[in-house]
Amino acid sequence: MALELDGMEEAEQYKNLTVVIPVLNEEEAIGKVLEEVINQAKVPKDKILIVDGKSTDKTVEIAKSYGVKVIEQEGIGKSMAIKTALNYVGTEYILIMDGDYTYPAKYIVDLYREIKKEKDIVIGSRKKLEKGAQGLIYKIGNFGLTLTFNILFGTRISDVLSGMYIVRTDILREISFNSKNFGIESEILAHVVSEGGYAGEIQIEYRKRIGKKKLGVLHGFHIFVDMIKLMLNYNPTFFIFILGSLLLIPGLALGLYVAYYYFFTDITYYVKGLVAIMLTLAGFQSLLLAVLTLFIKRMEIRFLRLIRKSRGR
Repeated sequence: MALELDGMEEAEQYKNLTVVIPVLNEEEAIGKVLEEVINQAKVPKDKILIVDGKSTDKTVEIAKSYGVKVIEQEGIGKSMAIKTALNYVGTEYILIMDGDYTYPAKYIVDLYREIKKEKDIVIGSRKKLEKGAQGLIYKIGNFGLTLTFNILFGTRISDVLSGMYIVRTDILREISFNSKNFGIESEILAHVVSEGGYAGEIQIEYRKRIGKKKLGVLHGFHIFVDMIKLMLNYNPTFFIFILGSLLLIPGLALGLYVAYYYFFTDITYYVKGLVAIMLTLAGFQSLLLAVLTLFIKRMEIRFLRLIRKSRGR
């Protein structure tokens, strides 16, 4: 359950936080979102930043009517919206949430308090789903992408792609912003954990979006490709060895071919058999080395965390 402000003055409560809301044609939802952020979460208007992706509807006019700051993002896509926001943020923490009314603003307080517990990023894990908020294909895709990320980066996050999270601003400034659109969430988290940072999460509700749906199956594929690119950036050795392990496929296939003719037709293929053995051994060794690099990477992360602790962070 979301926590309340315990009577503290809003300006003091959120003095180190900026709430950033990227939007694109969200005229149906942005008013409701801002009402919750301002009236329910009690975030001061000067701590709210709307980043508009060149909307063609009344999103900007509606947002400005609430007295919050609205800026136009550079470039296109959510990643560029966040990058643009950094030019206007001077607080210690940034909380990012979508402007489509899917994320209840009441969890802003919980996320803000949680990151102060020596965390570098805290994610709002979408565990309490409103009926119809996510389709079956979306659930399967989100599970698969989260599982892939956890395997690649050694994390135990339950919702890597959540659009509501809070992160330290100085860490966000280190991001390269190579991912496009909604892959930025995985890029931010990958950077945090790869640098020995601490990631946490809290359970939040997730509602049906207001307005036209913008994510499809193709977006999931793009995010998967972005994750592979992240692995190439943060653990290239693993990427090389996992590619090498693909030699197992032709090696085993050729081996089965040779074995079939040897046992059932008495025909012996010496050269093909030798090639099959070499390919299989090379692929198997690459697979073992890929697994080894994952463990080495996790040891590196633990070592970095020990260094941070010794330095008081």
